[in-house]
Amino acid sequence: MRFWLRHEEMALEEMVQRLNAVSKRTDEIMHHDISPLCAADIRDQLQKRFAYLSGGRGQDGSPVITFPDYPAFGDVPDQDFQNVMTYLTSIPSLQDAGIGFILVIDRRQDRWTSVKASILRIAASFPANLQLVLVLRPTGFFQRTLSDLAFRFNRDDFKMKVPVIMLSSVPELHGYIDKSQLTEDLGGTLAYCHSRWLRHRTAIESFALLVKQTAQMLQTFGTELAETELPNDVQSTSSVLLAHTEKKDRAKEDMRLALVEGRRVLESIHEPLARSPDQSPNQDQLDSQSTVHRLLAQLNETEAAFDEFWAKHQQKLEQCLQLRHFEQDFREVKSALDVLAQKVTTFTDVGNSLAHVQHLLKDLTSFEEKSSAAVQRARTLSQEGERLIEHKHYAVDSIRPKCHELRHLCDQFAADVERRRGLLGKSLELHGLLEASMKWCDEGIYLLASQPVDKCQSQDGAEAALQELERFLETGAENKIQELSKIFQDYEPILTKDLLEHVQRVFQKQESVEEMFHRRQASLKKLAAKQTRPVQPVAPRPEALTKSPCPSPGIRRGSENHSSEGSALRRGPYRRAKSEVSEGRQGRGGSTGDEESLAVLRRHVMKELLDTERVYVEELLCVLEGYAAEMDNPLMTHLISTGLQNKKDILFGNMEEIYHFHNRIFLRELENYTDCPELVGRCFLERMEEFQIYEKYCQNKPRSESLWRQCSDCPFFQECQKKLDHKLSLDSYLLKPVQRITKYQLLLKEMLKYSKSCEGAEDLQEALSSILGILKAVNDSMHLIAITGYEGNLSDLGRLLMQGSFSVWTDHKRGHAKVKDLARFKPMQRHLFLHEKAVLFCKRREENGEGYEKAPSYSYKQSLNMTAVGITENVKGDAKKFEIWYNAREEVYIIQAPTPEIKAAWVSEIRKVLTSQLQACREASQHRALEQSQSLPLPTPAGTSPSKASTRNIKKLEERKTDPLSLEGYGGPTPQQRAPEKGKGWSKTSHPSETPEDNDGWSSTEEPVNSSDAEEEGRAGPGKLVPGRYTVTRLDEKGVSDVLALRSGDEVELVQEGDEGLWCVRNLSSGVEGWVPAHSLSTLLCQGGPVGCLSSPESSAGSAVLSPSSSCSESCTAALADLQG
Repeated sequence: MRFWLRHEEMALEEMVQRLNAVSKRTDEIMHHDISPLCAADIRDQLQKRFAYLSGGRGQDGSPVITFPDYPAFGDVPDQDFQNVMTYLTSIPSLQDAGIGFILVIDRRQDRWTSVKASILRIAASFPANLQLVLVLRPTGFFQRTLSDLAFRFNRDDFKMKVPVIMLSSVPELHGYIDKSQLTEDLGGTLAYCHSRWLRHRTAIESFALLVKQTAQMLQTFGTELAETELPNDVQSTSSVLLAHTEKKDRAKEDMRLALVEGRRVLESIHEPLARSPDQSPNQDQLDSQSTVHRLLAQLNETEAAFDEFWAKHQQKLEQCLQLRHFEQDFREVKSALDVLAQKVTTFTDVGNSLAHVQHLLKDLTSFEEKSSAAVQRARTLSQEGERLIEHKHYAVDSIRPKCHELRHLCDQFAADVERRRGLLGKSLELHGLLEASMKWCDEGIYLLASQPVDKCQSQDGAEAALQELERFLETGAENKIQELSKIFQDYEPILTKDLLEHVQRVFQKQESVEEMFHRRQASLKKLAAKQTRPVQPVAPRPEALTKSPCPSPGIRRGSENHSSEGSALRRGPYRRAKSEVSEGRQGRGGSTGDEESLAVLRRHVMKELLDTERVYVEELLCVLEGYAAEMDNPLMTHLISTGLQNKKDILFGNMEEIYHFHNRIFLRELENYTDCPELVGRCFLERMEEFQIYEKYCQNKPRSESLWRQCSDCPFFQECQKKLDHKLSLDSYLLKPVQRITKYQLLLKEMLKYSKSCEGAEDLQEALSSILGILKAVNDSMHLIAITGYEGNLSDLGRLLMQGSFSVWTDHKRGHAKVKDLARFKPMQRHLFLHEKAVLFCKRREENGEGYEKAPSYSYKQSLNMTAVGITENVKGDAKKFEIWYNAREEVYIIQAPTPEIKAAWVSEIRKVLTSQLQACREASQHRALEQSQSLPLPTPAGTSPSKASTRNIKKLEERKTDPLSLEGYGGPTPQQRAPEKGKGWSKTSHPSETPEDNDGWSSTEEPVNSSDAEEEGRAGPGKLVPGRYTVTRLDEKGVSDVLALRSGDEVELVQEGDEGLWCVRNLSSGVEGWVPAHSLSTLLCQGGPVGCLSSPESSAGSAVLSPSSSCSESCTAALADLQG
């Protein structure tokens, strides 16, 4: 900062020095440093013409001053005479004045006494050097004789250091001064007009004064600019920059006018010479021209000095504005990062189950995605600060710490999120181990319980059961907890008290199961080692079968099957993976030939893409070098017609920018995908933003096409085409970019057709969609630029979604309607433009011309704000019609599409816009309701125990908190919910008279409700509460009156009905809000009496019906304001 201040001070000092030098040189040019007199100051004396400077010169270059015959010469005051002499002698250059002046005194018509007096007066008052004095003596005989005698005897009285020569005639004068240097009254040929000379001198001196004043004005202005204190906010800095720029423009305008004045003076000096070309300028005219040229040079120096200072001052102000923007963005970004950091600290739960941890991880991922915009903005701002530093911004000391702080905050936030993810990952891993251990224990217990006791009595059965136990125990190495101390050590950061107890319980259960297995193993080992004697097999008695302690075969089989299912379940993943691998191998083996064929086709498409891209780049280069560059070639200038001059940018648009993108970037990146053509979609996606340059080219194409048609027969184009040996004319090559951008989508479709099972298929599909989107945007922009008569900024209306031509009928049913607004029997032809925020109605104008000039223009008629728009999808009698209605059907527009498909597409797109607006309002309303439910007391409804009611409410709040969409609500409370206004609601119902066929109305200002329910609410009977204002009649409910600070006679407003039979009530006297059970409201407001006791001075029973014509724009705006606030 200090460096910049010193730098500007130096710039100011340099400008002041240069402007002071200009002022000084101006004075020197005009000899004001010797004689400050100006022609304007002594204009009256000069007009008397008793002496004048004709511009003539003696043989040695001495300036000639002529004293013509002036009878009243003796009456001229001494001061006037002295001023004229001083002024006339200051006009010639110092070099000429140093030689000395020649005085020609014409006294041919005078007397000797006057001659003597004139000579004596001149000798006494002449302020400069004299070289020669020539006196034309009186012509009368007596006066001539008298002058000869008097001059001979009184020569010493003249006291002149130069010779005074008395001449008897004009021819004698010509012996001393050439006739070309004398005026006509002295027998010469020198053209001289005293009035014109006086005008020129006045103009030159006025211009010199203007140059000096301009330099002084710029010096004062520069000092004022340099001493201006830099503001501390964006608005003030912008205002200062704008004000200084306006002052600079005025100063530049003054300098321009001064230059115009100087040129005008110069032209006035040249004017006599222009009228008489054979006449050569005299020395005085040459000196005047030289003076004006020197003054113009000083004025140019003045302008150059100021321009240099202004460039530095403007740079300072622009850098100051950049700094203020950076500081403002820094404060906003830092505040957002602080909020995110605060929210991260609220994520402390590590989960109590595997599913819970997975849900927490999902919430964390969602939170990170929502936070990515703020983090990315911070990193972008840091990079912007680095760029300011690289461009030598004067406030480096202020910018660099902020950049470091932003990077630190972003890194800290990323580290906190990553640390949180690491903890949840550890928790996920631990809960996975615990659940695996629990599952292993459960399977072990089931295995012990399912072993048949009768088979275990034999040695073989015992050995088989023993082997089964050993096999199961071998699986414990992967599924059970090995060392409890290692678990404590590895998962110490996440081991809360509850989780620690859970781990200990699982480990104890695992030890118990292992102990059970060891005991069973010991028993089975004894049975397997016991020697048994041979037993004679005897057929059992029939009744023995029924008394056998062994389980029935069905039960045993079921147990065995269950056990086998358990083991199969354990071995399932491996077998399934192996099966998938084998199937994959078989599939690959069977389709090897097809895959190779597809790979060949992909390479073929890639080769075509690269070959055509190289040809495209070469053709662009050929056009730029063979045509565009030649337009700047001086040797080709004579071939360019007048209508084509200085219009290269119109003819070629931004083709050079397109060429550089393809040659330097896109072609080289395409070549990197030669060996993997199926991944080429990534190349398109990475450079999709650069493809926007085609939109600019296509928008300029109509102008280029029009210019080409006007100048296509120009010899310049024919000569260039001949040099390039092109068979096609230039217009064919100007169409190449348009053809190329449409070619990409065809190549991508081909590549996608042969790559559907490849890795890059999704990228190819996305690239194809993006290219098609660019083509649509180009087409839409061509229509948008043709709109005339719209006073606003079309970009403020959001993205253009659709556009097309329709037949439109109007039907305005409410309010005052003009004749032209009444229902039309004949439709209007309108071109509709659907934006995100409005729909525009335009009239399509006639198409004239050829080619691109045939493109239509659109005359803007009206627009509808989407926040107040609704639609009716079906109109009776025509499948191609739908309705757009405005302000609750006050204005209805019946739209007829060309085809049912176009109608369906428009209805779908409008529904999406309205649905998104409705969803935004709903989310805002839910968010406010959640915050209010957390901050307001909830009384317990009648018939429900407090514990149950609070449990249900807490459960609902927990469910809302676990919703990823509500994750942002953890940061802290938001402003209190704003209750809906009376009569404002959401409805999908429509009036029967206004909906022609089906109840298909859609509006972002409506909430879908049941029509019959709304009608029943409109006919509310006794005991039915509806939103509105009421008067309190009694105070039996102490809890309610305490919560709302109610008194008998207070006016309250029923805002909305919530869950569990609760109503949101606002005390209009105190402004207190709260939730009150419905039965308590009945007691407070009407004591269980008739409906007449429900007094609502501003609402009726019908006001409870949610009006279909109501708008959500106010409530939605309030909701969004609450969320942002």
